[in-house]
Amino acid sequence: MTDTTPYLLRHQEGPVLVLTMNRGDRFNPLSRGMIDALQVELDRIAEDCSVRVVVLAASGRGFSAGHDLKEMRAHVGDDAWQRGLFEACSRMMVRLTELPQPVIARVHGIATAAGCQLVSMCDLAVAADSATFALPGVSIGVFCSTPAVGVGRNVGRKHAMEMLLTGQPISAATALEWGLVNRVVPAADLDRAIEEFTRAISSKSAATIALGKRVFYRQIERGLEPAYAAAGDAMACNLELPDAAEGIDAFLGKRAPVWPS
Repeated sequence: MTDTTPYLLRHQEGPVLVLTMNRGDRFNPLSRGMIDALQVELDRIAEDCSVRVVVLAASGRGFSAGHDLKEMRAHVGDDAWQRGLFEACSRMMVRLTELPQPVIARVHGIATAAGCQLVSMCDLAVAADSATFALPGVSIGVFCSTPAVGVGRNVGRKHAMEMLLTGQPISAATALEWGLVNRVVPAADLDRAIEEFTRAISSKSAATIALGKRVFYRQIERGLEPAYAAAGDAMACNLELPDAAEGIDAFLGKRAPVWPS
């Protein structure tokens, strides 16, 4: 790859946009350049009503090996650069949850460290049965503290700590059992499994999904009563949408809905 090679490839077919990380020769490291490219695309997608679902994929032999260690070593002693890297990465990760469109991770090969974090921050994840996941930083003296934020919100604490303390990889089957991914399929069936999700999501109201996704992430970290308060407000707002009126009328009339949005 050259400096002029795009970090991301963008392909839209109908309502589905596929973003492909394009540094497959190096297992798609989350360098500052890759993070910035993802941020730009996510901000663009958020304003694009033609996109209903985003698939985050990767070129080469694996999904992502995490941060670019060579780049990080080149900036040892530059505290401002290091902090800027993690602030930018955290901002991009949170942006995934802020998008009105659902994001599906398409995972093959390895997803390690910040690459595993990236999987955890997507709304859904489908993995090839040969994929592996790891938080291996402890093995090189760098605890995976930021990846633990996303992974620890997907899997149980004991499972997260097992990954963090041992650095050992887990299989796709284990990732499914622990809740890190939604589906595990043979590699040849990855796109077909993802299409099942994209087709189902695209058939629903975009406005309803955007509202529902927003309130899900808003309430999930709150206590029980504040969570119910936020969810109740969202339900009341949802019922005022034209899409809700159409959906209910279609259900009562035993017909397919025609969404206003």
